Amino acid sequence: MSKHATLSASGAARWLACTPSARLEEYFPESQSDYADEGTAAHELAELTTSYWLGRISESDFEARRNELSHGKYYNTEMQEHANDYASFVCKKLKETAESCADAFVELETRVDFSKYVKGGFGTCDCCIIADDVLEIVDLKYGKGHRVDAFENPQMRLYALGAIAHYGILYDIKSVRMTIFQPRLEDGISSDVITVKDLLDWAKNYVKPRAALAYKGEGEFAPSEETCKFCRAKAQCKARAQKHIDLFDKAPDVELLTVEEAGKILESAADMEAWLADLKNLVTSTLLAGESVSGWKLVEGRSNRKFTDELKVAEALKAAGYPEAVIYKPKEIITLSQMEKDFGKKNVAEILCDLITKPQGKPTLAPESDRRPALQVEEQILNAFDDSAD
Repeated sequence: MSKHATLSASGAARWLACTPSARLEEYFPESQSDYADEGTAAHELAELTTSYWLGRISESDFEARRNELSHGKYYNTEMQEHANDYASFVCKKLKETAESCADAFVELETRVDFSKYVKGGFGTCDCCIIADDVLEIVDLKYGKGHRVDAFENPQMRLYALGAIAHYGILYDIKSVRMTIFQPRLEDGISSDVITVKDLLDWAKNYVKPRAALAYKGEGEFAPSEETCKFCRAKAQCKARAQKHIDLFDKAPDVELLTVEEAGKILESAADMEAWLADLKNLVTSTLLAGESVSGWKLVEGRSNRKFTDELKVAEALKAAGYPEAVIYKPKEIITLSQMEKDFGKKNVAEILCDLITKPQGKPTLAPESDRRPALQVEEQILNAFDDSAD
């Protein structure tokens, strides 16, 4: 049995937009990735650290438990640093709230139930700060490959509905502030505020009817880069395949594309590349399982030669008259990313602040929705494409 609800809060952005996907996913088993395991480890450490900062556990208990966690596969100085930042953020938020509501309190890793609007709907809220007037919800996202924004975030809103259902009887909550805390990104903190009235209207008029469709596996498919990204059915979903096939079926009846038409096709490039990669993974895993796929086979990939014993290699070369200076590489400093992971980002910044620079990147094509500002096309930018400009 799945450990998650059929209509989970974490998957709400997908099943609210593409209602049939919720049931379609049931044909595919849940899988656990290294990224998910790393996130679980980070959440466990963050909860422990925050509990200690809040005075809920003793220093000896904290150190004993942290020592256990430090032997885990994913623990490192960077993770502890981010856990400290998260704990500091939660404590700061609680202090600010307590200034206007003396009996404000915080709950960590608490289960919330929003089944009034979503059948079987529940989830785990990383942090709820409960008080009169404003309910604060903080969600820790440890990943760094995909930025999560709090603005109109359905996962956060569903958590808010569950929290209001639980605490609304005791507190006069008028609005909800929802914050995503994503410490591994430079701009990883975002917040959104919604009134309880607007939240309940959203739940009643939008969530409830679409959740009913999703639970029955009904409604219209809505494949997109965002909805398909974490869907377990993404490789074999025919609606997704048809979307990309239609792109070429609707090509204009002329010999040459205009620049505008090329740009329109490029808008689907990232989604199409992801779809093709998913198809490749599907066929590869099928062949690895011993089944056949017409037109495809597994072959031995390229590999690099390597030494069986590096010490004996060095001895043999020295015996042949080659000096050590030409046998061994010069010493190399580990990468900046590895330093931050091993020593902590703050420590590296303090020690090497005057020795780190970030050169301007070359012009890169990006969609209009990209958060980065557009470059002004000037001579120096054009020179970046000119190999002779050096």
